[in-house]
Amino acid sequence: MNYLAHAYLSFNIPEILAGNMISDFVKGKKQYDYPLAIQVGIRLHRAIDTFTDSHPFTKQAKTFFQPAVGAYSGAFVDVAYDHFLAKDAKEFIDDTSLQAFATSTYVSLNGLAPILPERFVALLPSMQQHNWLYNYQFMDGIESSFKNVARKATYLDNFDACFQLFQAHYISLEWCYANFFKDVKKMAISFLRVEGYF
Repeated sequence: MNYLAHAYLSFNIPEILAGNMISDFVKGKKQYDYPLAIQVGIRLHRAIDTFTDSHPFTKQAKTFFQPAVGAYSGAFVDVAYDHFLAKDAKEFIDDTSLQAFATSTYVSLNGLAPILPERFVALLPSMQQHNWLYNYQFMDGIESSFKNVARKATYLDNFDACFQLFQAHYISLEWCYANFFKDVKKMAISFLRVEGYF
């Protein structure tokens, strides 16, 4: 899952949100440098990633990108899932609710920025200025995200082909998302319930 989904599956709990968003920037035992609630968010992020990668509908979604990007297909599925989440009327009833969620996420993260990893904090101004969380709903936002994924990957520069595959298989990818997301949402709630948050 990408930034929007990880933020959304933090259920408006600021410390869980922070941990969920910084997990990729925290390696090994460094997670124990953070308050316990942020540690829970870090573990939640990793549980979400494991669940996502092993889900049958994610495996199916990856097949649509594999002709262009092979083993990197999962990263593009993550971005596609954020697009469909941003447009999911069951989760965000309208455009205004998505914008409100994005704004509250930026406020929470900025409030905890002094204790978050420098590399993540360095991303926050761009995330907020370009309103990543809100703009996942638009095709140009997804195209830009695909370009960013390709730029970070080794020997991968054909994001154009990947974006074309996204467009070509849009309906099938949306169907994979719809069948997957309800399951990952239940998993995240169960995880946090065990940790005492529900």
